Amino acid sequence: MNIVTEYPGWWVIVCILLGVAYAAILYYRERSGDLPLSLKRMLAVFRAVTIAVIAFLLLNPLLKSVFTTTEKPVIILAQDNSRSLLIGKDSAYYRKEYPGRFRKLANQLEKDYQVRIYSFGDKVRPDVDFSFAERQTDISSLFDELLTNYSNRNVGAMLLASDGLYNKGLNPLYASAAIKFPVYTLALGDTAVQKDIFIRKVNFNRMAYLGNSFPVEVKIGAHLCGGMKSVLTVTDGQGTVFSQNLSIPDDNFSQTIRIRLDAKKEGLQRYRIRIAALENEISTANNVQDIFIDVLDSKQKVLMLSLSPHPDIAAIREAIESNFNYQVDYFPVNKFTGQVGEYNLLILHQLPGKGKMAANVIAAAKKNKIPVLYILGSQSDFTAFNRQEAGIRIMAEENSFNEAVPVLNEDFALFTIDDKIRNAADNFPPLIAPFGEYKVLTSANALFYQKIQSLVTNYPLVLFSQTLNEKSGVIAGEGIWRWRLEDYLKTGNHDAFNELITKMVQFLSVKVNKSFFRITGENNFMENQPVEFDAEVYNQSYEPVNEPEVEMKITNSQGKNFDYVFSKTADAYHLNAGVLPVDNYTYKAKVRVGDMLYTVSGEFTVSPLNIELVNTIADHTLLYQLAVKHDGKMLQLQEMDAFPEILKKREDIKTITYTEKRYKDLVNIPWVLLLILGLLATEWFIRKYNGSY
Repeated sequence: MNIVTEYPGWWVIVCILLGVAYAAILYYRERSGDLPLSLKRMLAVFRAVTIAVIAFLLLNPLLKSVFTTTEKPVIILAQDNSRSLLIGKDSAYYRKEYPGRFRKLANQLEKDYQVRIYSFGDKVRPDVDFSFAERQTDISSLFDELLTNYSNRNVGAMLLASDGLYNKGLNPLYASAAIKFPVYTLALGDTAVQKDIFIRKVNFNRMAYLGNSFPVEVKIGAHLCGGMKSVLTVTDGQGTVFSQNLSIPDDNFSQTIRIRLDAKKEGLQRYRIRIAALENEISTANNVQDIFIDVLDSKQKVLMLSLSPHPDIAAIREAIESNFNYQVDYFPVNKFTGQVGEYNLLILHQLPGKGKMAANVIAAAKKNKIPVLYILGSQSDFTAFNRQEAGIRIMAEENSFNEAVPVLNEDFALFTIDDKIRNAADNFPPLIAPFGEYKVLTSANALFYQKIQSLVTNYPLVLFSQTLNEKSGVIAGEGIWRWRLEDYLKTGNHDAFNELITKMVQFLSVKVNKSFFRITGENNFMENQPVEFDAEVYNQSYEPVNEPEVEMKITNSQGKNFDYVFSKTADAYHLNAGVLPVDNYTYKAKVRVGDMLYTVSGEFTVSPLNIELVNTIADHTLLYQLAVKHDGKMLQLQEMDAFPEILKKREDIKTITYTEKRYKDLVNIPWVLLLILGLLATEWFIRKYNGSY
């Protein structure tokens, strides 16, 4: 520790001389009082030191300190804490004996190193409890955690104890690319193939419609089960809905079974897929898997009416029905006798027509707030159309039409337009659009503009209008069937056209939620995932409020209730109900705003996560590759106790000494100020005590 300044050293002498000169002049001319000579000299010294110190502080001196620290190498022990380690025959060893050996190794390493212990599975945690209860294995998140916490640290090496099986995150070989320290791996688990039949994976759609059938694809695997037989069954709450005998011809068996089930009951339905256990198989936990299907009571219904047959109708109908969420009913307008209010969307081709055709249908749609998509053409009555306030008014000349090529509006934002649609739209042929004056209302948004010959106009070709209570769309031309053919000609399919029409229909048919109390959240959670919901509450002016309390009651399939209260956020609510057991649940939320009580009901499911139980064969190849890639070695379980000796033989694992220089302004040090004040105060007291001024 020493004092430094940016000025030359002889300035210190100047400061001392300045202090001596000031004190000499002050006390040489001192005539008042009768101070002894020795006392004057002492006071002169006090004043000289004070002035010298003050003058020296004007040179902005710094107090330089040098700190030396030593850091032992950090040894990281990472333990796989997932369920897959307990599948094999040695599960008892991992529960009882292995934790003691691991702790003993950690204690031995702490004599020479800094030891940091982590466990990993679904998440990375400090230390390890050896519960082996994690339902997923994400090794890549472990490397991300280490890179965050140990960058620029003296990490000597890492020991990764695992069976090498991962089922979440990136491939560990790629995720560990930025790791700069040696990685040793401890090979756990059993690589021997054991007798086992299991469900590898189940593919299914989480939503189906009441009265329809839906597909389920079950992938089955088996090891060392050649010549044996089993049975695959699917059951719901009422009994068995599917059964198939399985014959296993060889010891390395794999099969995909495609099943169609009937959606007979509305709501969340639980189906259990089971393979009958075989004698002496290593694990039966992977023989069962539950799936949950949300059965809806109906599809979105679309009503199409036209003045006369037209190829546009077939093209649009096929595009809409390519999405199984929609059902299309088509009628000539003079043969429709149904109720418009039963539908989610009304499509009118060249209607309203002359002679007040479709006037009653349009009136019923407005009364029931049913969105309408108008397709204009040569048979349209433009005077009647303009009265509908559909976002555009067209003062068309009679029997006068243009060929209008679509030009995409880049600022359109009511729904997303992906590159597939953009590329297809560049090649769409023209529609036959009415010639005249177009007046666009402020509520309208154009999807396509009209390009007439080489001129891009501001006349909309396809547009949508949305107000507080109504939605409508207009295709201002006929011949859209040509778009479908052109799409097939360029790509060999109708995907772009179908997606475009589906997005248009979806935007129009989705109703705006105007309720004063809304609950949003998933309808399916995994068993290791917290159940969370968000809530919004509005007053009569549709302003968000969060003063009242929102309560929710969750009920499981046995009728047991769980009560919760939402936490308040900035202007809404949030609920984290924690992790719930696998089951079907219903909920009812309520809130009181003034004199009004609002309630919302719903249901959700918590699905099982058995991915750790599918693969019973340890992957030591991955562990070997990790060790080789990072200048380490894969150790067998019997070599575990030799790990400290292996580290001692490495010359690159050493204690590091750091030297750090720190500077501090001398003027900021309290004792310097106290010294100056102390000298001045002492000098003043002595002078006053002896009658001097």
